[in-house]
Amino acid sequence: MNSQQKVAIVTGAASGIGKSVAERYAEDGITVVLSDVNQTSGEQAAAQIRQAGGQATFVMADVSNPTDCEHVVDVALAQYGRLDYACNNAGIGGEQNQTADLSIEGWQHILAINLSGVFYCMKYQIPAMLKSGGGAIVNMASILGQVGFAGAAGYVAAKHGVVGLTQAAALEYSPQGIRINAVGPGFISTPMIHELEENLELKSALVALHPIGRLGQPEEVAELVIWLNSEKASFVTGAYYPVDGGYLAR
Repeated sequence: MNSQQKVAIVTGAASGIGKSVAERYAEDGITVVLSDVNQTSGEQAAAQIRQAGGQATFVMADVSNPTDCEHVVDVALAQYGRLDYACNNAGIGGEQNQTADLSIEGWQHILAINLSGVFYCMKYQIPAMLKSGGGAIVNMASILGQVGFAGAAGYVAAKHGVVGLTQAAALEYSPQGIRINAVGPGFISTPMIHELEENLELKSALVALHPIGRLGQPEEVAELVIWLNSEKASFVTGAYYPVDGGYLAR
């Protein structure tokens, strides 16, 4: 990756996949603007990157608030003068319930963060990238952006929406030098599913859904994100890439 003076934004970067993506950007010499609702963990993640020799800034932001999403981009431009890459990773599992029992509030909350948040981020990232001469965006979808999962109607709907939003934006902005792709992780060992992992019976059932025989690690998703942002993926846009241990091949 040509990292000379390149700048990336990562949302949901305080832990899990987002943190791993931010660390991988920094390893490649890219300046990283990390954002998250968890200020303490987010600042720690940025500090760890700086301690390792990288450049990183943390901005507290709730992606369900469009003003926050704009502010993150504004900070990147004010401090570093450009924006080249983004990984829109922030998301929640949200309320788990059968569709008719899913609360209105639960549905709205999941979509506000997992789908509208991606739109808000791109709305402000894209103009900044155009001014910088182009760039690449990776939106974090899920295996559930391709298939259903009982008890997770809101999450499934939002992640399917992320894939469609990614494709539409890619059609619009690829001719202007911005590639936009989506990544679909399987079940990854992150704080989002740690409670599930503590139930050994449930963890065993989750592992069984992945033919590779284990859950994924955040670093494995980060490697795909970095590749999609790199010039090695220069002809890849509007695509959905699963990183799922064979889940979708079942």
